[in-house]
Amino acid sequence: MRRYPLVLLCLLACQPVLAISFQTRLEKVEWQVEGDQFECRLSQPITDFGSGVFVRRAGEQVTFRMQARERWLGAGSATLLAAAAPWQPGRGDINLGAVSVGSSEVLFNSSQEQGARLLTGLLEGRSPLLRHRTAQGGEAIEVRLLPARFNKAYNDYLACTAKLLPVNFDQVRRSQVGFPGGGVDLEPMARAKLDIILSFLKADPSVNRIQLDGHADNSGNRLINRDLSRRRALAVMEYLKANGVPAENITLRFHGERYPLVPNNSEANRAKNRRVNVQLERAPEAPPAAPAEAPASDPAAPATTS
Repeated sequence: MRRYPLVLLCLLACQPVLAISFQTRLEKVEWQVEGDQFECRLSQPITDFGSGVFVRRAGEQVTFRMQARERWLGAGSATLLAAAAPWQPGRGDINLGAVSVGSSEVLFNSSQEQGARLLTGLLEGRSPLLRHRTAQGGEAIEVRLLPARFNKAYNDYLACTAKLLPVNFDQVRRSQVGFPGGGVDLEPMARAKLDIILSFLKADPSVNRIQLDGHADNSGNRLINRDLSRRRALAVMEYLKANGVPAENITLRFHGERYPLVPNNSEANRAKNRRVNVQLERAPEAPPAAPAEAPASDPAAPATTS
């Protein structure tokens, strides 16, 4: 049998394994921007694969995700990079660390730091690149977004993010309004927090139930503390009503000193316990009552004339 030279065998062994690659042809690359007050999305469709999407929710920083129509990628840890373009030979790829790939349509959600660095990379001509293994066979696979036509889409995305609310529902659905000074009047910090809640309520009418729970520390006797907690909850309720929240949407409760947030063993802790908890909910609207049917006429009844 003919023997291959050792050098040739080494060269063959050292050749990189070609990866299965998904990316859109350069001339067909497009970016899409959509969103509202609650969330902005900047995405690029990836031919035969799915899409890469930057998502920024109200009150949060941007993250990056990939969505796939078919299950190409196996579950497990994959590598996310800001890859240098082929025409940038002097620049290496930036390894942004691992992401955990799952089996749902949304393969992964990056961290906020990874999302921000990918956006910065696109402005520099880099490509978001995912390296992993296929679900079947474990072959190397790469999924890449291209930076073509990015700047215009990025400006549209920035215009969208400028209109985002300061908070999202998950951040605002459970809030605390403090009364650290020990009184029952709303302090400037409390009003500022309630104003943020009000801005969200006006933007999202589906949030139609507000539960207020008043609390006190243990400084006074129980009757005094119970009354303080009631008056604090009332102060919050009156502020919400004065700013357009219907009274029927508000439920008020007061608990005195019974449920401390922290032990009442210092002045700082007692200040934390003087509070009103605000909980927002989306309750289904009751369907309108069906009109009552007119009673059927009795054919045996005598006819009347007017």
